[in-house]
Amino acid sequence: MTLYDFERQVLEQIDHQVATASADELFAGGYLRGHISLAVAQCESRDSLSIAALCQGVETSLSQACAAGELVAADETLVRQMWQQLQRVAR
Repeated sequence: MTLYDFERQVLEQIDHQVATASADELFAGGYLRGHISLAVAQCESRDSLSIAALCQGVETSLSQACAAGELVAADETLVRQMWQQLQRVAR
């Protein structure tokens, strides 16, 4: 599986949840979309097109955002749980 296949599957999972998602899940999905897109762009700029590099990029981006106070603790937990779930489903 390529980085782009993985990205597509993750984003499709987020899109698929829209019809039945709670407000919190919609928030987490939308929030993750931005971090995923950023991580893909960074992978491309570094010519590091592995799924591992993408996942690490998302983790780093989330950690930086949390350290900057972008999310309250409950939202951070929700976003991180969704990211873990999306990774499991996409692989």
